[in-house]
Amino acid sequence: MDFQLSDDQRAIAEMAGSLFGDLCSDDRLRAFTASGDSWMPDLWAKCVETGLHALAIPEAAGGSGLGMTELMLVLEAQGRGLGMVPLWRHQIAAATLDRFGAPAHQALIDQATTGEALLSLALDGLAGSTGVALEARPEGDGFALHGRVPALPLGIESAAALLPANTPDGLRLVLLRLDAEGLDKVAGMFTHGEGVAELHCRGVLLSAADVLPAAALAWVEPRAIAALAALQLGVSAEQVRRTVAYVSERVQFERPIGSFQAVQMSLADAHMDIEALRSTLWQLVYRLDADLPAGPEALATRYLACETGHRVGHRAQHVHGGIGVDLTYPIHRYLYWSRALGLALGGSAATLERLGDWLANNDTLGWKYDLAEHPTL
Repeated sequence: MDFQLSDDQRAIAEMAGSLFGDLCSDDRLRAFTASGDSWMPDLWAKCVETGLHALAIPEAAGGSGLGMTELMLVLEAQGRGLGMVPLWRHQIAAATLDRFGAPAHQALIDQATTGEALLSLALDGLAGSTGVALEARPEGDGFALHGRVPALPLGIESAAALLPANTPDGLRLVLLRLDAEGLDKVAGMFTHGEGVAELHCRGVLLSAADVLPAAALAWVEPRAIAALAALQLGVSAEQVRRTVAYVSERVQFERPIGSFQAVQMSLADAHMDIEALRSTLWQLVYRLDADLPAGPEALATRYLACETGHRVGHRAQHVHGGIGVDLTYPIHRYLYWSRALGLALGGSAATLERLGDWLANNDTLGWKYDLAEHPTL
């Protein structure tokens, strides 16, 4: 087996690392926080210029036609830099419309591919305790959308969004145009500074084509998990890197605090958490790119991403002591991001319960090497 990246993949990773490293310095992030802006349009313009915004959009639709592996490399770099741009939501939404949508959606896909229009995506209700609050009721030749979405990322700035909704045929992804009649939006701000909108739908009319087939939701969910986990991986890895640098310089009792065994063990545990997440994430994106079933792998990745974000963030803040809560010092931003990503992933408890249910129904797994490939969730 060859576990090495290809030359093209290394080039993409290096380009993304350079882009986010240059445009997301501590000074730039400090200025962004002070500005009160909801995202970084200048950074987004660079992503569009370099094609990073369309890596996972099929070539036939004008994108690069690459896989989740390449997108993961970019998102890890984005997480390290804390770049406030909607890279994964935008292109996963566009790729979903291209794969499962109708000819009526082509103009929107074209605008997304060129960067003229932003697309958003929110699957939070799938893992949240309150469930999905949107309902698409049949009306005429289409549907009327009723209900609420608590926090759609960049819901004010985006042109359209893919959202899960209850229908007479079960949960479906629906395409909601964010300038539709009957839609009210309330602007807000998420934990890490990203702009969100609370949506209230009062009979928003959808065409039959705007309610995507059941397969669309099953296709999107593991890819959304992989994308959020890749961001969490980048955020956590950079937290540890910065923390190691800090404890190597911070002196207490006439010696660097990094020389104390308790500090070393704490950061070693954080490193192991990160590498466990990395291995699980790599397995998930491999299966997604190979078009293999990936239900339990996605749940395991989601669980580890939530746990890693929590544990690494806690250890980094603890080791930094008082300066860790000083808003003029940069480490707190990584804690905000890891918490926000954990919320978007839905938390570890519900994920572990869902994974446990799957294992209970597939309890012969691993006893023989000649068993058929595991079923989907």
